[in-house]
Amino acid sequence: MAARPMEKADLSAVLGLWNDSAVRGEVLLKPMTEEGFRRVFEANPSYDGRFDFVAEEQSQVIGWISGITKQVFLPKETPENTPGFLTVIFVDRECRRQGIGTALLEELLEAFRGEGKKSAVCFSTNPIDLGWTIPGTPGHDHNNAPGVDMACDGYPFLQARGFEVEAVEVAMYLDLARYQAPPTLAELQEKLRGEGIDTGRYDPRLQDDFDRMCDRVGSEYWRSVLQEETAREEPRPILAATHEGYMVGFTGPVDVEPSGRGWFTGICTDPEYERRGIATVLFNLLMQEFIAAGARFSTLFTGDSNHAQRLYARTGFEVRRKFAMMERPLEDGTR
Repeated sequence: MAARPMEKADLSAVLGLWNDSAVRGEVLLKPMTEEGFRRVFEANPSYDGRFDFVAEEQSQVIGWISGITKQVFLPKETPENTPGFLTVIFVDRECRRQGIGTALLEELLEAFRGEGKKSAVCFSTNPIDLGWTIPGTPGHDHNNAPGVDMACDGYPFLQARGFEVEAVEVAMYLDLARYQAPPTLAELQEKLRGEGIDTGRYDPRLQDDFDRMCDRVGSEYWRSVLQEETAREEPRPILAATHEGYMVGFTGPVDVEPSGRGWFTGICTDPEYERRGIATVLFNLLMQEFIAAGARFSTLFTGDSNHAQRLYARTGFEVRRKFAMMERPLEDGTR
């Protein structure tokens, strides 16, 4: 067996490994076509193929690993302070437990070291988004996995090779046909209005300040989402809470994917405005917007110990899977 950089001629073989694993239910990832690979991987501005390696035996590809480093950065991110990302690893089912996965992983880690990376991670901040199918649903999906599926073989594999769990995210799912608005929603919205806090669809023309909220929450990602969305000529709907010229909570943007999934980037409340019911109002308004737009289901991720999980559960969401965000330090160069 020899490990070497992946070549274009290997694409059909590596996708064969991917799809065999997907069809057999070993991973939740959707099957991948060559056109899908071009769209998801090759069209990504951070992907250049330098961190893809295959294992070959007698001219047959029997394993593949794909990694990536960021080339497009959020504020405060640099090549020096961002890690190397492990995206996927597959080994032919007839060739497992022979050290092939380990050899591929070490090739990738060495390539990351050569780029000066301090760690290798399986995190939600990977530039590559991989859609996966929600268990127990009629093909309903989520657009990205924030780490390693804790029910798949890759989880113990990485644990045994020095990757440690930094956080656990739970995947939650709601069939929107089952959604019921709480009877106190209008009353809670009116209570907030009495405190000078308006909730509902946000009008970007108001130009309320959202930087203060993002500063207090510490999220450059949400800041970038709000900047991009409010700058659009025709912004998608955003649900927001505003108070005296400041945005103090938001969720959205409201979007419906072709699969029928109600998509949104997250939900955020200014810490100084918590425990007033803002998140409850905004999240339920979001579900109503989804239904009005024709969405059939919605999915989200949240931290395993995040108190917001209670809000999602009250709205009808159920936990369907857990994902571990894992990291292995590389500073010392040890294997």
